[in-house]
Amino acid sequence: MGKVQIGLVQMSCVAEKQPNIEKAIREIRNAAAKGAQIVCLQELFTSLYFCDVEDYENFKLAEAIPGPSTDALSAVAKELNVVIIASLFEKRAEGLYHNTTAVIDADGSYLGKYRKMHIPDDPAFYEKFYFTPGDLGYKTFQTKYAKIGILICWDQWYPEASRITALMGAEIMFYPTAIGWATDQDEETNKEQYDAWQIIQRSHAVANGVHVVSVNRVGFEQDGAMKFWGGSFVANPQGKLMYLASHDNEETTVVEVDTKATDHYRTHWPFLRDRRIDSYQPITKRYLDEE
Repeated sequence: MGKVQIGLVQMSCVAEKQPNIEKAIREIRNAAAKGAQIVCLQELFTSLYFCDVEDYENFKLAEAIPGPSTDALSAVAKELNVVIIASLFEKRAEGLYHNTTAVIDADGSYLGKYRKMHIPDDPAFYEKFYFTPGDLGYKTFQTKYAKIGILICWDQWYPEASRITALMGAEIMFYPTAIGWATDQDEETNKEQYDAWQIIQRSHAVANGVHVVSVNRVGFEQDGAMKFWGGSFVANPQGKLMYLASHDNEETTVVEVDTKATDHYRTHWPFLRDRRIDSYQPITKRYLDEE
């Protein structure tokens, strides 16, 4: 199709699941009213970011995919003729959980899921306690409006993930995200961290010649100890910012991207042409030491 209207929903969340789902649906409707054809929600949008603590009670937040949330969103997608990208806490089986994004096509059909491959374990981000690493590999989804690639939050830091997703034909790359600042942190560190987060994703747009859409949550959580920094954005295939959200406000925005621009940028900056695939075998090693 070429030109696609992308909706980004940057929102804050509460502890109870239903109000978050209702807010997300309301903002999907808002985005659709502005012309959105594909709407991306932030990482784990049905709850607070619960991975700040290791608490067995939080496993009760998980659900099957497909399941109740995808059923509710499928009805909305069909009604509004929009694609929905929905990041959820998946219960795959008893004792087996994933950080998973479901993709629902514009006719309400469930296209499939991507399970987060890279799982962090940092102070206030104890995801290894909850999530088994993804085992579906990297994924693309042919939706009504574009062939899209999905990666999730910590995947953002790995150029290998974006490269493989692009090589699978993704025309637009989406990153549902939940990342923030500790509120006792200094402003210089805050800026350095945000800039690194944005720059690495913009570099994926440049290296692969595709649009990148990153949707982050916003607001204070963890009893005020964490400020999720928002800053959602869209970058074109040369890394130019087409949209940049604030660090403080809930925002639902629609940005037009032209997937046909990929051909132009890849022709003039032919990084894929000049890849030396014969020389990349060492990348599969953990580290290139004498061992």
